[in-house]
Amino acid sequence: MPRPCAAWWAPYARLLGRPAFHVPTPPESGGVPDPYALLETVRRVRDEGGDPRLLVLSVADDPTATVAPPELLHETVEAAQDAGLHLVSDETWRDTLHDPHDTVLLSPAEMVPDRVTVVTDLAGALLPPGWPAAVARFPAGEDGDGLHARVLDILTALDARVAAPVAAAAGYALGEPEAVTARVAAGVRLHALLAAEVHSAVVAAGALARPPRSGRHLYVDLAPLRPALTAHGVGDAQELEDFLTARLGMPAPGGHRFGDGLEAPRVRLSTGALVAGSDAERAECLTSPTPLELPHVHHALIRLKSVFDDLRDDAQRWEPPR
Repeated sequence: MPRPCAAWWAPYARLLGRPAFHVPTPPESGGVPDPYALLETVRRVRDEGGDPRLLVLSVADDPTATVAPPELLHETVEAAQDAGLHLVSDETWRDTLHDPHDTVLLSPAEMVPDRVTVVTDLAGALLPPGWPAAVARFPAGEDGDGLHARVLDILTALDARVAAPVAAAAGYALGEPEAVTARVAAGVRLHALLAAEVHSAVVAAGALARPPRSGRHLYVDLAPLRPALTAHGVGDAQELEDFLTARLGMPAPGGHRFGDGLEAPRVRLSTGALVAGSDAERAECLTSPTPLELPHVHHALIRLKSVFDDLRDDAQRWEPPR
């Protein structure tokens, strides 16, 4: 798995009793591990008696909101093939590109269709949050048939099933009727605007974050603001999570939940939390020509900017003399 990665990947591996190994990603994007680091990790694990078989990656990444460039993906897929790994491609956010004309998204399944299983959480772009349903597409052929059968066995043993109303909604959404595609497009436009505002706010405050290209999240590194965090009694990612969640009034899960070390002051911020409100307010966000000016969205953005501006000012005040 790349580091960082979606919060649910490692727990699912543990559920199956399998060890998970994190591989660093290159500076330009998350979701896809550095190919050389991948090969070195596989070699080390096998030298220690392990037997890694799967590489899980995401071209449209949660938590970093980046899209891996095709050339990096090609090198990583080649490295995975050389190492004899099957690929699991999480494409939950592939249909949420903020600027499709400026971002090239390539799936590993387009490169090696016989070695890739594609998974997508429909609660990402298609279904409302809290309506759990996901889809897996296995490669054609004997190997894919075997994987499919094994997955069905495990899901049956876990009594994992999709509730009938959710299954009906998922089937309808997967048909991509105009009502669904129009709502998805409106959601993408809204969250792209919000992500750009949040990125500008955290960067202006001195924090680090890659420019968001997809999805509804940003991954923020507050290392440059460490003097302020230390002064507030924040020493690790869990304390940072507690501190920012209280200050922002919205969830700010720490980087340790995404595979990063506890000592790294990183958090994932969700643009979805900025439009929280009544059903009517959320619907208005999708239809308004100026959603950022709606009162509840405007107040949420002002609060976020204020919190990060205060941290910047505190960091300058408490920075130790050189």
